[in-house]
Amino acid sequence: MITVLAGGTGSVKLVRGLASQETNVNVVSNVGDNYWLYGLYVCPDIDTIIYGLADLLDQEKGWGIKKDTFNFLRQMEIFGEETWFRVGDRDAATHLIRTNMLKNGKNLSDITKWMCEKFAVSVNIIPVTDNNVETRITTDKGELHLQEYWVKYRGKDPVEGIQYIGADKARPNPEAINAIHDADMVVLAPGNPLTSIGPMLQIKGIRKELSKIKKKVVAVSPLIGEDAITGPAAKYMEAAGIETNSYGLAKMYSDVCSNIVIDSKDRLLVKKIQSLDMKVYDTKITMKNKISEDALANFILKQVHV
Repeated sequence: MITVLAGGTGSVKLVRGLASQETNVNVVSNVGDNYWLYGLYVCPDIDTIIYGLADLLDQEKGWGIKKDTFNFLRQMEIFGEETWFRVGDRDAATHLIRTNMLKNGKNLSDITKWMCEKFAVSVNIIPVTDNNVETRITTDKGELHLQEYWVKYRGKDPVEGIQYIGADKARPNPEAINAIHDADMVVLAPGNPLTSIGPMLQIKGIRKELSKIKKKVVAVSPLIGEDAITGPAAKYMEAAGIETNSYGLAKMYSDVCSNIVIDSKDRLLVKKIQSLDMKVYDTKITMKNKISEDALANFILKQVHV
């Protein structure tokens, strides 16, 4: 059994690769970038994984449903509403159903399970918690929800700090704890370490459970050299005072992880990472298509020994 801690567009590619080769895969999903929009509860990381595994994901954008239309947004614009968060018409139906189910007393875990059935997704997708956790970015203009900072303002302002509101009091999903505890291997997906994986590690029960089984935990780097493959990971790491390379990532994860997969271009970092008492494996980590997704997943399953 493989359990993946996942969030962001880099994670879905690896999850897809692992799911194509392993029948028993659990995904523990980040909820820190969930966002209320027009009275609808949007769960970007959960939905991206569901759409990706259901072969519905708009792979060019990395989010949303492929060939979706945007008539709802055009109408919202006519009403004078802000439309910076690009919700498609079919995607909006997902958020509406989820919101109604929440209002009727269902929790996020039950709703996600129900949605997986509706989308014919066999992978077990587990929200890391049913409590509210919100990733907020501090800039010189004040504090913003992650979605506002990255999508509305396009991440232009320097980052002064990152907060995980509610993470210290959040109760970890018992199913997530079990999925970590019972796994033969736990993979920290190549999502942004501070805004996709970081919020989950801030939940005490999750971090504690990972630290107990750290020899079975494998991190996959989202960085090559000092640059993130996609997104603002390097920018956030720099703001948090973390060295912006795979060594900095390994150091950040060192209390919960004993293995790391880095890109072959970063072999010069191997000895430095090994000094953290970590096993280091190198291969091509960029996933541009199904072949490269499957190749990285196969490398992790066959070459990484936990």
